[in-house]
Amino acid sequence: MQRKYIYTGLGVLAALIVIYRIFFYSSNEGNFEILTEVKKGQFKVEITSSGELQALNSIEILGPIEARRYRIGNFTIETMVDEGTVVKKGDFIAALDKTELFGRLEDRRLDLEQTRAAYEQTQLDTSLVLRLERDNLINLDYEVGAKKLVLDQSQYEPPAIIKQNEYNYQKAIRDLQQAKERYRIKSLQEKARMVEVSARLREAELEVSQMQEALEKFTVLAPQNGMVIYRQGRGGKVKEGSQISSWDPVVATLPDLSTMQSITYINEVDIRKIKVGQSVVIGLDAFPDKTLTGKVIQVANVGQQRPNSDAKVFEVLVRVNESDDLLRPAMTTSNSILIEEKSDVVYVPLEAINVESDSINYVYLKNGRKQEVKLGLANSNDVIIEMGLEEGQDVFLSTPEWSQNTSISLLAELNGKRNLKIEVPISVPDSSMRTGYQVRPVNN
Repeated sequence: MQRKYIYTGLGVLAALIVIYRIFFYSSNEGNFEILTEVKKGQFKVEITSSGELQALNSIEILGPIEARRYRIGNFTIETMVDEGTVVKKGDFIAALDKTELFGRLEDRRLDLEQTRAAYEQTQLDTSLVLRLERDNLINLDYEVGAKKLVLDQSQYEPPAIIKQNEYNYQKAIRDLQQAKERYRIKSLQEKARMVEVSARLREAELEVSQMQEALEKFTVLAPQNGMVIYRQGRGGKVKEGSQISSWDPVVATLPDLSTMQSITYINEVDIRKIKVGQSVVIGLDAFPDKTLTGKVIQVANVGQQRPNSDAKVFEVLVRVNESDDLLRPAMTTSNSILIEEKSDVVYVPLEAINVESDSINYVYLKNGRKQEVKLGLANSNDVIIEMGLEEGQDVFLSTPEWSQNTSISLLAELNGKRNLKIEVPISVPDSSMRTGYQVRPVNN
């Protein structure tokens, strides 16, 4: 029986506690007040926006540009390494379809064989023709000697015979001279023929050699160390099975991961605050514990419309100061751009500031006063107090119960600098500590 009374008493006590907590908290819920302390120290004005990592410098990996000379319009990528593959200079990137160029190369090889045969035939013809001409010169030279001998032996013959022998000798000399001139001209002709066929042969050999070199470039290798990034084409990313144009033969890009940049977009309202050279703190969504630093290197002069947004934005490029093997293109970043920084200033949260008549800024102090303050720079969370508060004072973030029946303590330094639209009940701290002093509208 005694144990039953103990259990009953404990149950009643628990019920009373629950009822007390319900009524106590419900009755005080509307009067919940929040205080904060006025702080002093370093104050930063920053603009924060998300962005995306990209390499500051990148190289385009090209297919065979020379293929345009052979009237090849498009290539098909037969095989290609996966996007994001880290490669070294000379490593395999992709293999292009060689079928069309290989067929043209075989045609050119056949032309080369025909040209080489024509060259050899011309060599033989030239050698034969010039040899005949040289033999003719030798024979004519013998003829001149024979005519000279006959003329010398006919000195005792009748004058008519001597005269005839002189004519024969002169004719032999003329024939020899004409044959020599003919040989000279014939040599020039045959030399010209050889130059022509030699040029055709060299052209054919050069074309075949260049086509062979171009054919080797259908196996695309890395021009330097880096990470393979697929190129974005009209139909999506260029990858295995895609076609590329010989007029724009970019297979992929190879960014230099040692120097990165964050591309971000700033709202048109804030873009006037962004300047080249401003410091930036960069965070990475992929590595929340890692923080990088950077600088603004470029601010766009022309805005653009972002998808699913009515506001205009401006592109801002931020160069990352550090180099890290963990950084990869397309990583999402948070960029805190430092607009202005002040040291040893007093500041409070924005929630602590109240406004009266669009002219008087004030706070609720813990000691029961409504104190006017002069505001300075503000960021997304806090605002600098230039006058009216000191470090360590407690101010309300919420509206206290006594707010309705309390006048504002004005700052004498701001007299004549306000633009009051209506009369406001305030108090001015002076020697008599008068309250209820009425301030009439003043326009300055």
